[in-house]
Amino acid sequence: MAIKVGVFGAGGRMGSTVCRAVADDPGLELTAAVDPHHAGIDLRQVTGIEKPSLQIVPDADALEQAGAEVAVDFTLIDAARENMRWCAKRGVHAVVGTSGFTQDDFDEFGKLFAKSKANCVIAPNFALGAVLMIRFAELAAPYFDSAEIIELHHDEKIDAPSGTAMHTASRMAEASDTWAKDPTKKKLLTGARGGEGPGGIRIHSVRMRGMVAHQEVLLGTTGQNLTIRHDSYDRTSFMPGVLLAVKAVGERPGLTVGLDALLDL
Repeated sequence: MAIKVGVFGAGGRMGSTVCRAVADDPGLELTAAVDPHHAGIDLRQVTGIEKPSLQIVPDADALEQAGAEVAVDFTLIDAARENMRWCAKRGVHAVVGTSGFTQDDFDEFGKLFAKSKANCVIAPNFALGAVLMIRFAELAAPYFDSAEIIELHHDEKIDAPSGTAMHTASRMAEASDTWAKDPTKKKLLTGARGGEGPGGIRIHSVRMRGMVAHQEVLLGTTGQNLTIRHDSYDRTSFMPGVLLAVKAVGERPGLTVGLDALLDL
């Protein structure tokens, strides 16, 4: 039997892409679309799919009425927090790609879903290549003295650094705590050295029209450098990971952070 799926932020670029991916998967059934900014619009107008014919609604109650078993969230941080609380309370599994969550958020969601009959998967990046990039960087970290991260995103992304960059730095910092000190003594421009992430790893954020989601991890040691880069040129690159999480979340008790846990990395 197909898993019934509802989508938060269905009228946005990522949300509409998720709707198309769910509608095209024979193992899933798109049953509800929520987006207060596009309420009243036929979902087919923003997704291009032929069916199902669903009207975008303004609030989450439509998911419960439609019997959604899993809710996918690609919204903004404040809305996502409320949506996760709603899912935990209503017993609807959640798959979340919204970025900007803090450790306090993860602590709260961990407690909420531990008490709920529903589960939650939050991933900073659903592109399988990006998940592998993070893992490769983590494996390489103990063998290098210096590391910096450059993340590049489209010009509509409002948070910086990206959740992917922060997650990458955190994993690298856990793998090695022997990074060389920053030699910079004089900064001609404030912020020229980027932000200091976990473990002191510098993170640089680029926001540019024409891009989607890209990241480079630069590692260096005596006489050599290693560059690990991933590029998402289209939002469809995230869909295999989203669909994987939608199908797996029911078997992942409580809160799972990161798609790597579903890939046995």
